[in-house]
Amino acid sequence: MININEFAKEVHDNSVRHGWWEKERELPEIIALCHSELSEALEAYRKGEDMLWMNGDKPDGIGIEMCDCIIRILDYLSHKGFDIEFGLISKHGYNLTRPYKHGGKRI
Repeated sequence: MININEFAKEVHDNSVRHGWWEKERELPEIIALCHSELSEALEAYRKGEDMLWMNGDKPDGIGIEMCDCIIRILDYLSHKGFDIEFGLISKHGYNLTRPYKHGGKRI
């Protein structure tokens, strides 16, 4: 099993090798790219695609598009030196203490 911070570093190193960090990327750009990946997942859902299917040798589908969003997030957080494992564990721990449907919002 790989540590999520180590995996994020691999993701970021690959992004650097492929030229995506030749100049500093700002958070608004990363958020827009995440929105784009999530929109691709929505379009795949609307087309009735499976979570995973092979498009030749390229994995595709709803789940893959959502993974693309996670990869973008991991890339950015690794670049910033954020301890992702700590962030996930601490936020999940806090969420465990929250009341049922906290916040009173519809969705």
